[in-house]
Amino acid sequence: MERAAALDDPRPVLSALIEAGYRVIAPVEQDGAIRYLPAVDPDSLPKGRIDSQTPGSYRLEDGDPERWFDYVVSPESWKAWLYPARRKMWTSTRSEDGLSFERPEAEWTPTAFFGVRPCDLAAIEKQDAILKDGAFADPDYAHRRENALIVVIQCARSAETCFCASMNTGPRAQAGFDIALTELGAEADHRFLVEAGSEAGARVLEGLTEDATEADKDAAHAATNAAAASQIRVMPENVAAGLKARLTAPEWDDVAKRCLNCANCTMACPTCFCSDVQDTSDLTGDLTDRWRVWDSCFNPDFSYIHGGAVRTSSMSRYRQWMTHKLSSWHDQFGASGCVGCGRCIAWCPVGIDIVAEAETLMAQPED
Repeated sequence: MERAAALDDPRPVLSALIEAGYRVIAPVEQDGAIRYLPAVDPDSLPKGRIDSQTPGSYRLEDGDPERWFDYVVSPESWKAWLYPARRKMWTSTRSEDGLSFERPEAEWTPTAFFGVRPCDLAAIEKQDAILKDGAFADPDYAHRRENALIVVIQCARSAETCFCASMNTGPRAQAGFDIALTELGAEADHRFLVEAGSEAGARVLEGLTEDATEADKDAAHAATNAAAASQIRVMPENVAAGLKARLTAPEWDDVAKRCLNCANCTMACPTCFCSDVQDTSDLTGDLTDRWRVWDSCFNPDFSYIHGGAVRTSSMSRYRQWMTHKLSSWHDQFGASGCVGCGRCIAWCPVGIDIVAEAETLMAQPED
């Protein structure tokens, strides 16, 4: 299902979603950043804003006042909604009759994700393969995902940290969305190419759009092609095999000296899904809650087994993260764990650049 149409303003789509009964999560400016938050007012979209993302830096600035979506990825990803950082798994209650267990009902209404970038759509699809369709699926994730409608914004601009083109995850999404918008032109020529990718998406768009012209379609492809061409970072093609052949390269020690082991990269990453389980109880011991919480392979105790942690050094933890993300993820799940969103570069406090590190490692001799 793919239908192309044109639209002068993105707000009617957001309004139609709200009127159709969807809870809409959309880009909202808050605390100096673009965040994905519930939107009840179509006018809350941060029009005329642009983001500057460089290694270790993120800033919002004024851009073209006529442009709606010149910012790219948020510090957060849609993972925070589909796979929350903290979720209660069950509650146990002790009484005279013994222990009883109760699992909380899923608090999730039909939700529209408005403003998903192609790289983030690719990240959602990677998590689907693990958490929804995998051998050990998470029923809460599956419930949320199956009741989520996705509105993609095709990228007409790339940030300095973007490298989705070399990961084949953007700047244009080809499928997997319900609705896709591509922002074209500016001022008097400003409009959007709108694509319906599902029947649900087509129903939302009924009566909102006019027929797209061939010029609209050509302009949409030209915009995303220009965004791809502007990217200055390119992940080495053979990095998956190359990292396995360089596990003792001295560059691992060099990057470890710079790495703070803060776990920012894994928290910002849209595909990382490692978690821990925590139990809490009241002072009487009669009420106990079990929580699933995000964890990170950078935490020293993440690899703890009987007797101690397996990865005791900063070097071993950084190597584990990078080789898993770019190499052994292929062995486990059949694809890279990286989508080229650049969040790990922008949100690393010391500006470690995963693409630059991959290039440096690939230049080292094999073990």
